[in-house]
Amino acid sequence: MSLLNMILKPRILFFNPVRHAHSKFQELSAIAQTENLSSNSRAEFFKDLNGKYKDINAIYSTSSSYAVTGKFDLELIERLPSSLKFICHNGAGYDAIDIDACTARGITVTNAPDPVTNATADLTMFLLLGALRKLNPSLNILRRGEFKKGVDFGHDPQGKTLGIIGMGRIGRAVKRRAEPFGLKIIYHNRNPLSPAEAEGVPYVGFGELLSQSDIISLHLPLNGNTRHLIRAKEIEKMKDGVVIVNTARGAIIDEAAMAHALESGKIAAVGLDVYENEPQINKSLMENEYALLTPHLGTHTTETLASMESLAMENARRGCFGEPLLTVVAEQK
Repeated sequence: MSLLNMILKPRILFFNPVRHAHSKFQELSAIAQTENLSSNSRAEFFKDLNGKYKDINAIYSTSSSYAVTGKFDLELIERLPSSLKFICHNGAGYDAIDIDACTARGITVTNAPDPVTNATADLTMFLLLGALRKLNPSLNILRRGEFKKGVDFGHDPQGKTLGIIGMGRIGRAVKRRAEPFGLKIIYHNRNPLSPAEAEGVPYVGFGELLSQSDIISLHLPLNGNTRHLIRAKEIEKMKDGVVIVNTARGAIIDEAAMAHALESGKIAAVGLDVYENEPQINKSLMENEYALLTPHLGTHTTETLASMESLAMENARRGCFGEPLLTVVAEQK
């Protein structure tokens, strides 16, 4: 590559390597300088921003990008070079990025909301049915060589009320998957949906959803309004023996309060893919057999990850070449 081409090509810094959408990455690399982050700590990254990364134009990030640098908070955003105009996040949730700080610096943030929908809804149903049937203890018993010994009884989904908190893309996808199982569905949003968007599902108040639901599934973003939306006092309003499913963000629920209610039997079972302080998980949850747990695998399929990677790279390409971005985050629209 000639020095002139290197100078003219925009620089895109990948905080994580592309693992699935290789052809898209090759296309992007033909027209831009693409490079993987080599900094080994937050302090080293800050130093590199004054050196080898002083003229980057875009950042490609994923949910695991913060292991090295920490969150994209005000301190980090303020240190980014003036050349940096785009952060293209490979994921639907972006609570680790300070959007206000980005806006103040003239940095546009994009995410990848559409590709995550089906895979996350599929995993939600796995956790929902597994928790409802109390399958986790039986799996452990089987592996101990005690075939069906002392296995507790689960419950059928037919006729149970599923309360969906957050009827966005994923919430509606869960609704469509849940209906064939005979579940009665209600939902709560900050604002009621139009009849077409609600697809026949009745809107109820937050307290009404808590008190009426046999199963509660969370599908809303984490922000200042939703952090610890579910606390001990909200759990107390729920039915005895409720099942809680969370594939959104762990901190939407007070994890300690949920663990206590699970231990007491107020909550019969939980199906969780996300945790308040990932990768650390509440010890009581870890030890409770009625907690069906997966390690944040909502989008962890080859096809979904390839689509997410492609969308994030396409946003980076469009931003660097002056074309309209596809999925700017809501706060910046």
